Amino acid sequence: MSEAVALLQAILGGHYGRDEALVLLERALEREVDPLDYCAATLGIGQMRAMERAAAFIGLPFLDAVPLDAIGSAPEPIRLDMLAHIRAFKVRIDDGDIFFNAPSFFDLLRLKTRLAAHPDLAHRLCLVPAAALRDYLARMHASVLIDEARQRLARRWPYASADLDLTWPIRFGFVALMLGMVTLVLAAPFLTQAALLPLVVILLLIPATLRFAAILNRPRPAPPPRRPEDAELPVYSVLIPLRDEAGMVPQLVAAMRAIDYPAEKLDIKFVVEDRSLATILALSAFLDDPRFELLAVPDAPPRTKPKALDFALPLCRGEFVVVYDAEDRPHPDQLWRAVCRFRDESSLECLQAELRIDNAGENGLSVLFAGEYAGHFRVLLPALADWSMPMPLGGTSNHFRLDSLRALGGWDAYNVTEDADLGIRLARLRLACATLDLPTLEEAPTTFSAWMGQRTRWMKGWMQTLIVHNRRPLALLRELGLLPFLIFEITALGTIVSPLLHAGFLLVLLARLALGMSVVPHEPEAWMLPYLSIFILGYGGALALPMAGLLRQNRPQLCAAQCVLPLYWMLMAFATLRALGELLFKPFQWNKTQHRPASRKSAGPFLTGAEAGGGWS
Repeated sequence: MSEAVALLQAILGGHYGRDEALVLLERALEREVDPLDYCAATLGIGQMRAMERAAAFIGLPFLDAVPLDAIGSAPEPIRLDMLAHIRAFKVRIDDGDIFFNAPSFFDLLRLKTRLAAHPDLAHRLCLVPAAALRDYLARMHASVLIDEARQRLARRWPYASADLDLTWPIRFGFVALMLGMVTLVLAAPFLTQAALLPLVVILLLIPATLRFAAILNRPRPAPPPRRPEDAELPVYSVLIPLRDEAGMVPQLVAAMRAIDYPAEKLDIKFVVEDRSLATILALSAFLDDPRFELLAVPDAPPRTKPKALDFALPLCRGEFVVVYDAEDRPHPDQLWRAVCRFRDESSLECLQAELRIDNAGENGLSVLFAGEYAGHFRVLLPALADWSMPMPLGGTSNHFRLDSLRALGGWDAYNVTEDADLGIRLARLRLACATLDLPTLEEAPTTFSAWMGQRTRWMKGWMQTLIVHNRRPLALLRELGLLPFLIFEITALGTIVSPLLHAGFLLVLLARLALGMSVVPHEPEAWMLPYLSIFILGYGGALALPMAGLLRQNRPQLCAAQCVLPLYWMLMAFATLRALGELLFKPFQWNKTQHRPASRKSAGPFLTGAEAGGGWS
């Protein structure tokens, strides 16, 4: 124990006495963390300085990074998913073998004992920080990691990958089918009368019924759990994919530092495309924080967010993993609350935290976007989870068990709405998903171009998801079960078709008014009544869902603006038509959403309860 205390004193820079060092050592052991990591993370020493002092104490050379001339020889892991756990390897430099090592605290003590018996080892060993070692391994295995990112899912789901299943004839047939279906429904009341009523029921009445059922469903909130002691919490990985987001880095770093989780157990990886040089430069100023690591993703197709996430997946070290976007400000308690849920519910594999729009009052576009998010994340998703139905995940703030996510195949690198796709895959394996009521604050796009690019990508991704999972519909039916199968089909189809139908109905209405015709005949024929009833219910359900969500968020002041939703649906219809065009000619193009720092702040990177619209509840 005396040698361990002496090593810890050396790591602390000689600023602590033996008794103080002993207390810190016992505290680290109580938390079940490496004392080296504990001191580096909680005392502000930093991983590099801690390892440098440890190397001087035991008499070994130290480098802050593996030299560039060492590239060309790297250990091949037995399993790629073990890459993050390699702590030592041998490389050849100048015709000599050098062992680079990032030892744990107690491995340092063992190395000191071996050096006393074999002093010549000092010429063949060099210590480096663990993060630098992992960075070297990621660079050396970049081509393998890229191949894994693109192919892992196809190996797990050989018949359900967008890359393999979105052939030109299938894409063309899908676009023709969607446009033909919408045309038939719009023409049904005037041409075929009751013949197409079943199709109208499927496309309008059933989705409206689902929305009303979700509104009436009120899952009973569980009492908040006790925060576990730090020793009880596992390592948690956080993946943050970034491209051209230099301006978001200070806010993002502040949000991550505000998370209430032991620093020594946070594995936060900024996953940045290597051509985003400004973003890499902005992040480099914060990499002395041992919680943070930078992963540079080589520039290779497809240039999508899920490919970047798949690249980083083998390098995660946590028991659980969560994805955040550049503009996200998660509730500080989100991680430890997720741990409690996962441990209390052993069958639970995924948790989707609520996404809440912060800048709802900025303009008309943002207030409608806020209502849409409120209805989806506060009402619809909790209901689907409560009913054990397929749950289309959000693109951020979804938490997973890491081993399960890897076994699932990760994300589809070619699907531009990878979140919804992954939710269906979880359902196909009968893996449980639930929602987490601690929100993540986001900013809605406030310009037409930003909104249109994002919405076009979302719609195109839903089209990809619907096509891919229906390539073998009998297998999908067998894996999901009848009711979940129908819910998925109706939800996905309704997401794509509903905006086109709403826009079509509105245009027909405006045309009749412009021509001086009455909207509804004074004596409507009997066959028209079912159509009128269905249309009213369809509009009513689409309007009631965001209002219910806003009321549950305690934001009633935003409800009145939702009455102009028909105009918003016109924009969504335009985005859907653009998505159909991109599906044909640019199926894997990722329309990047440009983010900006939050326009309003309180004490910290997220808002107070009042500013967030009724608190964090």
